[in-house]
Amino acid sequence: MAVNLRIVHCFRSPVGGIFRHVRDLTEAQVAAGHAVGIVCDSTTGGDFEERLFEAMKDSLALGIHRTPMQRHVGPGDLASAWRTYRIIQELRPDVLHGHGAKGGAYARLFGSLLRVSRSRVARLYSPHGGSLHYDETTATGKLFFGLERFMARFTDCLLFVSDYERKTYRRKVGEPPIPNRLVYNGLRAAEFESVTTAINAADFLYIGMMRDLKGPDIFIDALALAGSELERPLSAVM
Repeated sequence: MAVNLRIVHCFRSPVGGIFRHVRDLTEAQVAAGHAVGIVCDSTTGGDFEERLFEAMKDSLALGIHRTPMQRHVGPGDLASAWRTYRIIQELRPDVLHGHGAKGGAYARLFGSLLRVSRSRVARLYSPHGGSLHYDETTATGKLFFGLERFMARFTDCLLFVSDYERKTYRRKVGEPPIPNRLVYNGLRAAEFESVTTAINAADFLYIGMMRDLKGPDIFIDALALAGSELERPLSAVM
């Protein structure tokens, strides 16, 4: 007999890959009959993300709850954490799925607090890169990976979206002492449909944040190298 669950996804920034991943998950979970909600930051995202939220809000029985969340750890985290905890507490989730470093920390800490009050909430965590981006040889990296090892005891399952992510976790943090699964990011059928190429279309398209971490410099260097190999200039939109 199928069990309908109350599922809450907690993450900081509703942009990019994490937001796409969460949207795909919520769509599948709603189709399976579950009540789903989102808790995320209210200070990031723009008109594009607002349209995405608008398109999905009617399908989410537990609603979309946005509250300010900082990227970095700081004094403002205390107020932000308290607001987020109260929202999650009111939603009474059976499953609390944290995405990224901040969402993962919130989901596991708040899920553990809910368990103190006899909730049986399952605490799930998907790194999506997050703290795994740090260099394990630096003091900052050692601190974050130590915290990841500590937080594992408050995690019921690790969910990785790529084999690279899982291997990076094992190399930098260690072999997970808890259940872990690899669930690949997916693509929709519509994304394989042919499109008509515009006459003035660019050869390549870069979509991502303009941060060193995302490799825009590697993309630009590769574009120049490919143009040299083909002996013609290549164009790109970033």
